[in-house]
Amino acid sequence: MTGPDPDPGVTLLIADDDAVTRSGLRTLLAAQPGITVVGEAADGVEAVELARRLRPDVVLMDVRMPRRNGIEATRQLLADSAEPPKVVVITTFENDGYVTAALGAGASGFVLKRLPVRQIAEAVRVAAAGEAVLFPAALRRLVSARPLASAQALPQAALTGREEEVLRLMATGLSNLEIAGSLTVSQETVKTHVGNVLTKLGAQNRTHAVVLAYESGLVVPGLPG
Repeated sequence: MTGPDPDPGVTLLIADDDAVTRSGLRTLLAAQPGITVVGEAADGVEAVELARRLRPDVVLMDVRMPRRNGIEATRQLLADSAEPPKVVVITTFENDGYVTAALGAGASGFVLKRLPVRQIAEAVRVAAAGEAVLFPAALRRLVSARPLASAQALPQAALTGREEEVLRLMATGLSNLEIAGSLTVSQETVKTHVGNVLTKLGAQNRTHAVVLAYESGLVVPGLPG
């Protein structure tokens, strides 16, 4: 008599057009505690198809892929499913000008391909738990290379002073618990402020809200939030 299947932990789909990169990531991440790699995709079309069929918790999505890039694949995945996977963009960063667009499409965050595998694995776990995966210094550098969006990125009179303060702290990569400690308020209060920020900005998640904060100039790249 066999018992129930063991908990697979976080299930992961890896999408990257480079076969060596995919194979390496699969081998390394499958060896990390709490992560089960359920599939690999070689382009954005295959990533969407496999994600729909395999229903992973997280898709680790390269941006530059043939047939459909990671931005469009992310947008389609998040729009077409009632319970879409979390998407973490994986990039070489310095050569990739599309990351903020992917975050704007709803990705939960991004990691750099050169990071130690344990950090990539932790980012996957964090995304699966519903948190944002932000590397503040890298995000500031990414956005600083882009022209500022128009003021409509942050609608006029949308945020209260406290909500702007919370958004600036979010942009530094702080969790709700850390923001609560910084502002000397309860974590539940911070959660309410974060929810209001996302609603007022029309942001799909806190990562998208932070991108809007940088692009609008509310948070200035290279300066503390």
